[in-house]
Amino acid sequence: MAEKPEDLNLPNAVITRIIKEALPDGVNVSKEARRAISQAASVFVLYATSCANNFAMKAKRKTLNAGDVLSAMEEMEFERFLEPLREALEVYKKGQKGKKEVSEQKRKDREKKTDSENDKSREEEEEEEERMDEEPEAENEAEEEDVEN
Repeated sequence: MAEKPEDLNLPNAVITRIIKEALPDGVNVSKEARRAISQAASVFVLYATSCANNFAMKAKRKTLNAGDVLSAMEEMEFERFLEPLREALEVYKKGQKGKKEVSEQKRKDREKKTDSENDKSREEEEEEEERMDEEPEAENEAEEEDVEN
């Protein structure tokens, strides 16, 4: 774990993008202000994580879940962010479900393709075995004709 909040700064590109999305066009933000926002965001993340961890520990779990984060936001008196956060989580869950379904369909398609290829390979092997069985018979017939002549 990091010793100081400064050790856990968020990437500058992420902070800059968030700032630009939050402000109207034409508003400039100094480098010093971006740095201050970045540090404040890092402190907020650490505090929210610590609060959420307390809820997980009370429930005797080692894994933080979305409910823990929502409870932490309420405890930190950020109730006005609860509904937007719930909505964002719903969108995320739907996206994950869609990805899971696509992944499952791809897996099924691969299995069908593999099964189909295996079936073709078995058919080819069986045909080859039949040809091999027929070839000695044809050779034996040819030998018998040679012996008779």
